[in-house]
Parts: sequence; C-alpha cells; structure tokens
Amino acid sequence: MADQQKPATQKLSDSAPSSRQTVKFLTAATLGTIALVLSGLTLTGTVIALVMATPILVLFSPILVPAGIVLFLTVTGFLFSGGFGVAALSALTWIYNYVSGKHPAGSDQLDYARMRLANKAREVKDRAKEYGQYVQNKAQEATQQTTA
Repeated sequence: MADQQKPATQKLSDSAPSSRQTVKFLTAATLGTIALVLSGLTLTGTVIALVMATPILVLFSPILVPAGIVLFLTVTGFLFSGGFGVAALSALTWIYNYVSGKHPAGSDQLDYARMRLANKAREVKDRAKEYGQYVQNKAQEATQQTTA
C-alpha cells in the first residue's frame, strides 16, 4: 500500500541499481570483453602459426618424432628415478626415527598391526599344536585297533 502512494519517479529510483553496482557491472563487462578479444587473438595467432609450421613439421617429422619420443622417455625416467629416490629417502628417514624411538606419524598404527599379527600367529600356533595332538591321538587309536 505504501508503494501505491509513491510517485512513479521515486519508484524508478528505488528499483534502479546504485552507482557502485553500475561501476561493478561496467568493470566486469570491460574486463570480460578484453579477455574475449585477447583469447580470440591468441586463437587466431595459434592457427596461423600452425598453418605456417605444418610443412616444416611434415618435412622434419622423421627426425622430430623419434627425438620427441627419446626426450619424453628420458625426462620420464629422470622424474621416476628422482621420485623413487625421494620416496626411499623418506622411508629410510621414517624407519630411522621409528627405530630411534621418536614415534613418527603412523607408528601407532604399525604397533597395532604388529600386535594383531603376533596374536594371530600365536592363535595359529596353538591351533596347529592342538590339531597335531588330535592327529597323534587318532593315529594311536588306529594303531591300537589294528593290533587288537
């Protein structure tokens, strides 16, 4: 009801964006347009360079392709060997800290797993001993029945 009593010009000025919102919109639109133009220029330059370089690439492809493969394999090998070296060094550092009693991250999980494995090994040993005694008793019963 209060809106119906306001003049039409005041209604328009209330719903119009503020000057701050207008500046934000104009800035975003300008930056977006510039980015779009630059991406178009980059695409155009890339296509032109590719069209001009294609004959050269075709002529030298018997040399460039094997060289690229060798370069790729060399770089990959160095990265893998470096990665494995870092992993081994990290593992050795962790083991040294664990053995020296500094309790590095994850040592509590290792202790828990070792305890569970020891308990399971003890259970298997006891079951094997019981089964061995059972088999020995059955063998004695069988020999007694055959002699009787």
